[in-house]
Amino acid sequence: MNWSAFLFSFRGRINRGKYWLAALVYIVVSILFFLLAFIALGNNIDNLFSFAGVGILLWIAGVILIVAVTWSSIAVGIKRLHDREKTGWWLLLFLFGPTVLNGLGQSTSGGASLILFVAGFVVSVWAFVELGCLRGTPGPNLYGPDPLGLSREPLR
Repeated sequence: MNWSAFLFSFRGRINRGKYWLAALVYIVVSILFFLLAFIALGNNIDNLFSFAGVGILLWIAGVILIVAVTWSSIAVGIKRLHDREKTGWWLLLFLFGPTVLNGLGQSTSGGASLILFVAGFVVSVWAFVELGCLRGTPGPNLYGPDPLGLSREPLR
């Protein structure tokens, strides 16, 4: 498997298994970064905010890690949507829809607030199901060949 294309390319399709593998990679990388930061800082958390020595190195590494994980998660999400035969633009709704709806819900009161919070939750659940649970379209589609190598013939 070509890991750089898998994690950073926006082209092609990936199945549910690779989507969850990418999520696992993000979790492991984040845990390792926090463990290394904890070890590097020792008992002195003030070093993190000093912007000198270990603190500045952790900030630089953290920013690089955030940019890489953000880019990669967008690429993986787009390829997962491609497997569902949907355009990657749906990811905008899945990423920003709940945030916008919940923000609007906080700025309103009464029943409208509850409706907006529920709508944000529904979009989040829809994104989880669409990206992480539903099977991709069998056979090749507009975005590439089936990652599982299946044809469009119905199962018997």
